[in-house]
Amino acid sequence: MDYQLPLLTKEIEELLPHRYPFLLVDKITEFIRGERIVGYKNVTINEPFFTGHFPGNPIMPGVLMIEALAQIGSIFAKLTAPDMVQSKLVVLSGLDDVRFRRKVIPGDILKLEMFNETLKMRYWKMRGLASVDGKVAVEGKFLAALV
Repeated sequence: MDYQLPLLTKEIEELLPHRYPFLLVDKITEFIRGERIVGYKNVTINEPFFTGHFPGNPIMPGVLMIEALAQIGSIFAKLTAPDMVQSKLVVLSGLDDVRFRRKVIPGDILKLEMFNETLKMRYWKMRGLASVDGKVAVEGKFLAALV
């Protein structure tokens, strides 16, 4: 299937099995086959995780920022190699050198970028970067596997 940018919720849901409240990508704005992808997550106060993380001082959990990056990594794989990935599930299988640099709070727009490093057999290595207003929130290396 051919997609026109930007990809919004309907197209993203065609590419990912995730649904609310665990779909953490709102829009894909850039895609260069085999190289990179850029997407966004609008962080709003009504996110279910803010109820307990943390009352009176809401901060987006780091693991959810990692998950958002993993989700755009999965979209990247599906758009880059649709025949190879076709009916497969792209899952996060490892992380290296992950660093959290700043907190993300309600009202922030989290820019999600994933850069391809290598593809071997059914394993992808990518470098991910999430930022708010040009300031890095989290960065690291991601390993994804086709299952």
